[in-house]
Amino acid sequence: MKMTVLKIISIGLLISGSALLIYSSYLLITVNLNEKKALSKAQTVISSLEGKNRYESPEPHYSFNPGDIIGILQISKLNKKLPIIEGTDESELEQGVGHYPTTKLPGQQDRIFLAGHRDTVFKKMGELQKGDKLTILLETGTYTYEIYETLIVKETDLSVLKPTAPQEVLTLSTCYPFEYLSSTTERYIINAKRIQ
Repeated sequence: MKMTVLKIISIGLLISGSALLIYSSYLLITVNLNEKKALSKAQTVISSLEGKNRYESPEPHYSFNPGDIIGILQISKLNKKLPIIEGTDESELEQGVGHYPTTKLPGQQDRIFLAGHRDTVFKKMGELQKGDKLTILLETGTYTYEIYETLIVKETDLSVLKPTAPQEVLTLSTCYPFEYLSSTTERYIINAKRIQ
């Protein structure tokens, strides 16, 4: 009798574990496909401007809707090109790096805030160090930033969204610690100043 109950519990646990593994794999594959699609669209927008008169106005004006693909974040050290999507809701973060809409964009001499999942677009973000370069490609031009600090903050710490005008600062944010499988209460922050 006891063996039968144990067998049923064991089989139930095995089925549940397998179902969770299959579902997690499905989610990762879907996110990767969405990211590749968004990156392809972003590259089309950027490459369509090659050879055309791309210039930086003193302060470019942008107008994007949530879900719009607005550019590419290039992280040379990690050999990554990531699509930047307007908005930080789950639907945007499933496609790439999300731009927090109340912050500015390159060329506007203020804080630019980008968020991403630690297990997809910002995987290996902990390998980035002071002095590493980050590049944003938009239809208005190419903007380069140099990392000057990394820090860990509570998820409730909104100081990472404060304006930095007239200094242009690119802030990247992801959940921390990196290895957790569930949600966390801390965020890993990278700040980089514009150098070009």
